[in-house]
Amino acid sequence: MAAALGLLVPLVMGFLSLGFCFGLEQGWSDAHATFYGGGDASGTMGGACGYGNLYQQGYGTNTAALSTAMFNNGLICGACYELKCVNDPKWCKPGSSSVVITATNFCPPNQALPNNAGGWCNPPLHHFDLSQPIFEQIAQYKGGIVPVAYRKVPCMRKGGIKFTINGHSYFILVLITNVGGAGDVVSVWVKGSKSRNWVPMSRNWGQNWQTNAKLDGQCLSFKVSTSDGRTVVSNNVAPAGWSYGQSFSGPQF
Repeated sequence: MAAALGLLVPLVMGFLSLGFCFGLEQGWSDAHATFYGGGDASGTMGGACGYGNLYQQGYGTNTAALSTAMFNNGLICGACYELKCVNDPKWCKPGSSSVVITATNFCPPNQALPNNAGGWCNPPLHHFDLSQPIFEQIAQYKGGIVPVAYRKVPCMRKGGIKFTINGHSYFILVLITNVGGAGDVVSVWVKGSKSRNWVPMSRNWGQNWQTNAKLDGQCLSFKVSTSDGRTVVSNNVAPAGWSYGQSFSGPQF
């Protein structure tokens, strides 16, 4: 009996190991990818997430516009995905590695074209419109559109979460960028130094969050939650003398 159990344990462990590896492979999903923005990616600046200059914000050219089915009205802004070109030996670059991109824009649908002939971003398609430099890392330029496998991955960022304050005395609009971990912010709160209470902010568009609270002349603290349920607090990240247009960095996930 002991000998039989001795043989059974390695077999069970091997089965569990194989199951675990299979589970990892199941993390990949199918989609397609195209490109936009030109060879220098200048056409990718701005966008529906509100990030503005992607170079200045630290995202560079590792970016993509996502189709309606993935963009989720902007809630996905800031999330990171790993992509690899698959199942197209003609246009996938031989031996190319995967790339990691940040969702920074929206790829609008084109209902005038069929889903398989120009309407690449129409619902319910999952589609990445990559910056051209990133597309060319995994596929040939002439390919135009290629099949990809993708999965959501943690975002690796340099430095802390960045808060850029815009608006006026009775309307504060805060752009939140450079978020690590899950990357996609789902809830934000602000607290002035004259109050003990956190004030929930509402999402205006992209990753711009707003409040009508009057907070001039106060140190500002922010609390940020991402889609994975994690929360980070940036206490007194903006000094009492902050002004509109300034940016401040807080702790990172």
